[in-house]
Formats: sequence, C-alpha cells, structure tokens
Amino acid sequence: MSTNPHINAIFSEFQKTLDEEQETREAIRTICKDVDQLSREITTVLQVIHHNEESIMQACMKARELFEKARDGYKKLKDTVPSTDYYKYQDHWRFMTQRYCFLISLVIWLEKGILASHETVAEVLGVSDVEEKCGFHLDVEDYLVGLLLMCTELSRLAVNSVTRGDYNRPVQISKFVMELNAGFRLLNLKNDHLRKRFDALKYDVKKIEEVVYDLSIRGLLPKTADAEQN
Repeated sequence: MSTNPHINAIFSEFQKTLDEEQETREAIRTICKDVDQLSREITTVLQVIHHNEESIMQACMKARELFEKARDGYKKLKDTVPSTDYYKYQDHWRFMTQRYCFLISLVIWLEKGILASHETVAEVLGVSDVEEKCGFHLDVEDYLVGLLLMCTELSRLAVNSVTRGDYNRPVQISKFVMELNAGFRLLNLKNDHLRKRFDALKYDVKKIEEVVYDLSIRGLLPKTADAEQN
C-alpha cells in the first residue's frame, strides 16, 4: 500500500518535534536531579537551627555556598528551556523551586529577621527575571508556597527554641508569622495547591500562639514582649 508523500513529510516533522522535545526533557531532568540534590543538602545543613543556637549563622553561611551551586544549575535550566516554553516544562522544577524559595526565605529570616522579597529570592537563584514575559522566571505562586513552607518550619523552630531555653525566638517568630498570615489573607487564592498550603497556615499560627501563651502563663516571656502583649 502506497503512502501519500505529503502525509509522510508532515508526520516526519511531527516526529522530529517529538524527538527534540524528548531531548529537552531529558536534559532538564538531568539538571533538576543535581539541583534538587543540593536542596536536600541545604535542608540537612539547616536542621542544626532546631538544636544548636550557636551554629545557626554558620549553617546559613554553608547554605549560602550551596545556593551559589544551585544558581549555576538554574543558569543551565535557563539556557536549556526555550524562552517561550516555560510552562510547558515547569512541572520538572516546580516543587524543587518551591523548596528553594522556602530555604532562601528561611536563611534570610534567620540572618536578618525580615521577609525575603520575590525579587530577592529570584536574585539568589540567578533568576533575576520575575515576569512571565521575560521567559524563564520565578513564578509568584512558587514563591508564595515557599513562604508557607517556611512558616511551618518556623512553627517547629518556636517549639524547639523553648526546649533549649530560648524564650525570645518564639516571640520573634510569632510576630513575623502573624504579619505574614495577615498578608496572605489579602489574597484571593484560587490555585488549589496554594490554597491548601494556605489553609495549613492556621495550624502553624495556632501552634506558635500556644507556645507564646505557655511562656506567658509561666512568666517566661521576655519583658519587652510581655509589655507588647499587655
């Protein structure tokens, strides 16, 4: 049975496109595997914050060094992903990027006690473009999920800080997370994943409130914090 040459040509082009996409996906997977491994190393490094106050700044410095390596990986991603196809391949790095947003935001809070802006996190990753029109960028939803993940980690830190006798840290965490919670309540969240993460924030807030309340009734609140609450 003969085949129409015109149809052959059309499907040959389809196959060429499919092959090129597969090559791109394989290259992206390889890069993401290495960059994701770095995020796991950073997570391990930062676990020290829960049991050793004196090592926190040293852990942050080590995390910064690993962020630089991750930055190189994101540069490779930017070079590999066609500028018009960001959302076509985004699932490969979405959860990894959310984890980096969490880790970077956590480090900046530990260092300075402030919220890391969208632009700052993008800059640390070497993804200076934060708008969709710029091609490879830091998606705002990934950034927001990262902040919510940070709140969960801070609620854990509040509990562990009390365990080691640090009564100032929970108060600092409480004020910061309350402000973040107020900010998130200004958003009309429609993304299912982001909405679910935000719904979990109330449990983090409750846990932190309970820690501060327990310190208060035991008379362990720092005087400045006690004054603010009265």
